[in-house]
Amino acid sequence: MNFSRKQTIESNLAPKRVLLVYGPRRVGKTTLLKKYLETQKDKRVLYVTGDDIALRLLFKSEQRKAILDFAHRYDIIGIDEAQSIPAIGIGAKMIIDEFPDKTLILTGSSSFELAQEIVSPLTGRHFTVTLLPLAQSEMEMSNFELKNHLEDFLIYGTYPEVLAIADPAQKIRILNELVSSYLFKDVLALEKIKSPDTLLDITKCLAFQVGSEVSVNEIATIVKADVKKVGRYLDILEKMFVIKRVRGFSRNLRNEISKKAKYYFLDNGVRNAIIGAFNPLSLRNDIGALWENFVYTELLKKQEIQVEGSQLFFWRTHNGQEIDIIKEQNGDLMAIECKWSERKVQAPKLWTETYPNVPFVVITRETYLDTLL
Repeated sequence: MNFSRKQTIESNLAPKRVLLVYGPRRVGKTTLLKKYLETQKDKRVLYVTGDDIALRLLFKSEQRKAILDFAHRYDIIGIDEAQSIPAIGIGAKMIIDEFPDKTLILTGSSSFELAQEIVSPLTGRHFTVTLLPLAQSEMEMSNFELKNHLEDFLIYGTYPEVLAIADPAQKIRILNELVSSYLFKDVLALEKIKSPDTLLDITKCLAFQVGSEVSVNEIATIVKADVKKVGRYLDILEKMFVIKRVRGFSRNLRNEISKKAKYYFLDNGVRNAIIGAFNPLSLRNDIGALWENFVYTELLKKQEIQVEGSQLFFWRTHNGQEIDIIKEQNGDLMAIECKWSERKVQAPKLWTETYPNVPFVVITRETYLDTLL
């Protein structure tokens, strides 16, 4: 399956700014970086990775002269998996301050690790691109073809490697490896978590509650862990690009829920791998959750691609009135309900009374491309 990334290195570069390319493993960050570097034939280019021991020692030393000597001979420096390099943020600041005309690009799959090392030293000196699994708009298919592949997207997700393979058994094998070898092992190694079973149990709880409000206290009871530990693990899973926390929307009413959260998975295939559920849609009882997760993540990808500065929420009142997704952009609202089957749905009365003239959109399998593309 062919695809073309909408986000590019070129369109995000700026003078005196380091470019940070975040995202989960194996979504194409390295490919994006290498493709850009290959086009720079007339420049002095360096590509290195965070696995380079000499590079780690260099930046760990924080010796200004040595770091500037390393950088001065190149016009463009691309450092892949930069989260593995100690003091990378301080070193990057030294380089960009001394050589403002140089291009410095860092990629990282472990958001929290890279952010801790980089964002503080580079305040006001960086731009960020977040690369996620492929969006519908990035697949080189007609609308007819996209709809024909929709069941596959809901079950196996949209990681490039998964989309490239037709055999369902191989798709499942890749997703299982992705979850075990790249997601959880990264978390365990980087955060030195001593309770991998607890981490997996928490993630499974979230997988079964997609589209529902999540009670941290309830999860703590189920997995037999204290609330603080559960909260910390949820934060780590989000920073590792496994899940995304969504807050409740509240502007006018006392009885609007704003403190609880929903959690969506950034890829349906990863969610299904965590609970071992790859059976066809005709045999599932979670199609509503799969559909809502898919629609939410596609809206999130669209937001990242178009750099539109919007925010996504859910809306619910204490008496049970609810809307799946609220999109807010520049003060304007859109209410979105996700329904797999086509049927007439109306916005809750309290919503229309409180927020009159806000568009209410029902996204079904028949109409979803109208919104997502």
